[in-house]
Amino acid sequence: MDTDVLICGAGAAGLTLAIDLARRHIPFMLIDQAEAPFAGSRGKGIQPRTLEIFEALDVADRMIAAGGYYPAQRHYAADGGYRDEASIAANAATPAEPYGQPLMLPQHLTEGILRARLAELGHAPRYGHTLAGFEQSDCAVTARVTSATGEIVVQARYLIGADGGRSVVRKTLDIDFPGESLNARAVVADLSLSGLTRDVWHRWGSGARQISLCPLQGTELFQLQMPIPLDGAFDLSDAGLAAVIAERTGRSDIEVHTVHWRSDYAMSARLAERYRVGRVLLAGDAAHVHPPTGGQGLNTSVQDAWNLGWKLAAVLHGADDALLDTYEAERRAIAAEMLGMSTQLLDAARLRGDLRRGREQQQLDLGYPDSSLSLDERNDDAPLRAGYRAPDAPCIGAGGQPVRLFSLLKSGDWIMLRYEPDGAPAIPPRRGLRVITVGRHAELRDHENHLRTAYGFAPGDITLLRPDGYLAALTHDERSPALKEYIDRLVR
Repeated sequence: MDTDVLICGAGAAGLTLAIDLARRHIPFMLIDQAEAPFAGSRGKGIQPRTLEIFEALDVADRMIAAGGYYPAQRHYAADGGYRDEASIAANAATPAEPYGQPLMLPQHLTEGILRARLAELGHAPRYGHTLAGFEQSDCAVTARVTSATGEIVVQARYLIGADGGRSVVRKTLDIDFPGESLNARAVVADLSLSGLTRDVWHRWGSGARQISLCPLQGTELFQLQMPIPLDGAFDLSDAGLAAVIAERTGRSDIEVHTVHWRSDYAMSARLAERYRVGRVLLAGDAAHVHPPTGGQGLNTSVQDAWNLGWKLAAVLHGADDALLDTYEAERRAIAAEMLGMSTQLLDAARLRGDLRRGREQQQLDLGYPDSSLSLDERNDDAPLRAGYRAPDAPCIGAGGQPVRLFSLLKSGDWIMLRYEPDGAPAIPPRRGLRVITVGRHAELRDHENHLRTAYGFAPGDITLLRPDGYLAALTHDERSPALKEYIDRLVR
């Protein structure tokens, strides 16, 4: 069986990459060694930047409808009193930032919505398919995949290891995974229970004896989270979890009816030394693992896939293979920052029970200004620089209908915005590039100056947006030789 891309791992990263490739009509195969999809809540927070990505993939509204926003935290004192405080920084949506706060959606629901979108595009993961080994040459990867029906050999142009923290792909490549154990072990479980309201996130205790029960939006369940001793067996039975809830909360009125999913895990922070070896690349937890504090894991993994998908497509369509090297250059630095932040948040949670989250966790300010893909010729004090996230902006089309800038990104193309130019386009049409003129008598009208404000536009300015919604190039000169060379080299 031959394909362009073999994706190993059908979690959030693998599914996001598969959807992006499917909408670009790139042949791929998505496999997972599990016999069935993951059924727990583990990564329940979807950050605003990830919601923007999911909007481009046509699943954001489904996820928002299926989930809900984070409730306040209720901290109980030993005498039964309590205080409430906001757990998440919630901001109103703005023209530039359409999602003002994170969404709570249990991971199994998130992945279920992604699978449904993938099915609409004519594809599905192959569960019960294990990567048994692979070899690569200058032109292909040959992989052995085993299933209940036997072994098949898959020849692919690229292999993507999105197969989790114990990644077979990473280990086969002998890529070091340095880091440290964080001397923390915890239990997470999804429970049906009675005795608690669903309007707040309930928390008791501090340090090693803290415990929380969070209503899982989109379900009738609660998520249990608590630290446990580093060593020794821990009773994860229904009765064992019910007993520890009664002990740590000091309440006898909380009745556990069913434990739907449970896991205990030791926390660590690790980062792969490389994300690419030849035709094999790592994404998601295969490349980085860190504590769950801050809700960064699933989001960082999705954004890995979002960065990688359009680059794979471009190379498969004829762009220089070196474009794939920018994936590691851009995403590994982001992961390193996330590891540090998540570890700091873990310390705050362990010592003070502090789970408050702000803008830093929402990932809207992450970008790639130092990337080799960032071309900035404006050299002024504009609010944005090449490599930054492209802001949204409501405009109107020539026919009077509303058009959001983000709606243009759903095409998966490069977008060139010509702001109030004085002539015809200097860049001729080509596959994968949409040239859009903005002006009073043009196809797109900045009727309330949202584009001008967000981008610092002046008449004649040019902005080139990458397919993943980051600013590729900014210039005052549409006939810039550097801009033409950039487009000739990368737009496919």
